[in-house]
Amino acid sequence: MAQFEVVATPLAGLKLIRRRCSEDSRGYFSRFFCADELNAAGFSEPIAQINQTLTRRRGTVRGLHFQYPPHAETKLVSCLRGRIFDVAVDLRSGSSTFLHWYGVELSANNRESLLIPQGFAHGFQTLEEDCELLYLHSAAYAPSAEGALHALEPRVAIDWPLAIAEMSERDRQHSNLPSDFQGIEL
Repeated sequence: MAQFEVVATPLAGLKLIRRRCSEDSRGYFSRFFCADELNAAGFSEPIAQINQTLTRRRGTVRGLHFQYPPHAETKLVSCLRGRIFDVAVDLRSGSSTFLHWYGVELSANNRESLLIPQGFAHGFQTLEEDCELLYLHSAAYAPSAEGALHALEPRVAIDWPLAIAEMSERDRQHSNLPSDFQGIEL
């Protein structure tokens, strides 16, 4: 039996992954990653890096980050504690959903993950205090390939569920997209 339910989103290649769970009186068991099953969903590269974050304050926004080729990455983002509003923005040049965004609530309770393909920016907002995330990346972080969108980029117009309570100084400094931005060539 498949350990994951893969749900397509309105943005091609962006998938919601629901982990199946076996529960009994002791608790539960669920598979977090399976290369064979997630390969079919779009995570076809080996895992190159695993990162964990803890964000303490409700309403905090982190992101929106991405990496340019040749360091573009696929990410599997999961919330291990708390609840977040997770967002991916399509930056792929020529995509029919270029600059469209998709947001979904990820939580420790719903056991869902967002599978974010190359060419997307990613960010999230905490909906509770003390949210902990786990990221699986297909490429190691390369500072020289880093790109970012401002969380309030007007051309994207993300509808964040809460007023933004906090952002890092680095994320606040991200400029708006230039008017001639044509996207990322993969």
